[in-house]
Amino acid sequence: MSQTLRERLVGTWKLVSYVERPVDGSEPTYPMGDKLIGTIMYAPDGYMAVQFMRPERPKFPSGDWLLGTDKEVKEAALGYFAYSGPFHVDEAQMLLTHSLFVSLDPHWLGQTQRRSVRIEGDVLYLSTETPIESEGKATMYYLTWKRAEPNM
Repeated sequence: MSQTLRERLVGTWKLVSYVERPVDGSEPTYPMGDKLIGTIMYAPDGYMAVQFMRPERPKFPSGDWLLGTDKEVKEAALGYFAYSGPFHVDEAQMLLTHSLFVSLDPHWLGQTQRRSVRIEGDVLYLSTETPIESEGKATMYYLTWKRAEPNM
């Protein structure tokens, strides 16, 4: 018997790429750079968490982020993104929703983000269902993930 989309999602996935493609046809962008690292996790109990970052983010000179200057804290935050909450799958439409309980971006709190989803082997493709504003342009987000090896 074949697995449902939900069953196939469960587990940890490592980020391969994140690209934004403006719907006006202009050049795609990598808003946080093209060498991001990150994970997205889908738990059997229906919760998910995603985090990704630029690996070259500068460290706080003091060694304590609470003592960072406004500029240092801003630079650290601009190179990192995270949110988590419940997820739901629409098997028929191949859609996934992430309901945000926590988010680095306070504007996203309480929102439900809809994602088109496709899994091919050990590769997960997620994209926004409809365009999202990014730097003043209507943009589609495309994220590619590879299933992580078990950590046992």
